[in-house]
Amino acid sequence: MQPLRPRRPDDLWEFIGEHPFHARVVARLQATGFYTIFELGRMQLDWSLITALVERWRPETHTFHLPTGGATITLEDVQILYGLRADGQAVALPQYIRSMTRAQFLDMMMHFTGYRPQGDAGGSRVALSAIRDDMAFLHPDITGETENLHIERYTRLALLLLFGCVLIPNTSGSKVSMRFLHHLQELDGLTQYSWGAAVLAYLYMSMGPAVDICGFLPLLQVWAWQRIMPLQPPLPALAPGEAYPFLPLASRWILRRGNYRGTDAHHNLPLIRDVLDMLVDGQFIWTPYNDELVAQLPFYCSVDRMLWSTSVPMIFFDMVEYHATERVLRQFHRPQPIPRDPGWVAIHYQRDDRARLDDIYMGWLEQQVLI
Repeated sequence: MQPLRPRRPDDLWEFIGEHPFHARVVARLQATGFYTIFELGRMQLDWSLITALVERWRPETHTFHLPTGGATITLEDVQILYGLRADGQAVALPQYIRSMTRAQFLDMMMHFTGYRPQGDAGGSRVALSAIRDDMAFLHPDITGETENLHIERYTRLALLLLFGCVLIPNTSGSKVSMRFLHHLQELDGLTQYSWGAAVLAYLYMSMGPAVDICGFLPLLQVWAWQRIMPLQPPLPALAPGEAYPFLPLASRWILRRGNYRGTDAHHNLPLIRDVLDMLVDGQFIWTPYNDELVAQLPFYCSVDRMLWSTSVPMIFFDMVEYHATERVLRQFHRPQPIPRDPGWVAIHYQRDDRARLDDIYMGWLEQQVLI
């Protein structure tokens, strides 16, 4: 009867506030496509709302079961709300990364970030606090004269914090996988990947049967605010002559509401459950993004719109979740027929992530990457 209380990751936002990025680091992060997430910043999370939504999530269909029908977070939502691209290569791993030892990961970490964590325990994970401490040590030395090599190393550390604290946090709340270094080797190549699909796949997975919850929870909450009218908090009116910031749509729900108020919200869980149980037609907004609204957003929020309604596997490392748009066609201005049984294989959500990958699963995973 209590809201979920997930482990809280190390606080990225307070650290950034105390150690603001140098202009050269900002420029490097902008080129990767992730600086927008830093600009949006932290938001106040409503754990009762998140709990009530997760209770209605069905991993078998990848939808929330609501009285008004099945609905889900799609690639359209990820791109419009947070600017994460839908198009690109799958965020998958080559075989050699899966077989690396901790010593090899530490060598890789040293090579690409200039920092080698201490200790032999932890597998492929490194403590977020250790990365933060190393960045705090390096921060005073970042100047306009700093060599590009050191700027790139610092940028990789910042992105590891972003992945581990915000976009793809694990249930430990205190560590991040060094396997991200495979994609961080070439910072200029980060825009070639579908990070929107990776983040969404991980969020889908995290809402499945589990004791803890992780994933990009601000996306889940903003999605609910954007579509479920009885749960929408009031937005302060714009001052005369003030315009919306030229950022993804989530900025209206985060920056306009004071960004982060110091404590998370703790609303009444039974009340929110009742609101969701009693939803009626007209209270759920199936298509909240019209052309006029999208035109007010940066180009990268809509450049992949031809892919938004595709039904494809979404991949993050060794996880595969299906983008089941055929079950939520009303979210794409189309009539919804009675959905058939899911067409994907159950193995995609029944696998234990703590177990080693067997040949059968690896063969299936490679097929999904090729799709």
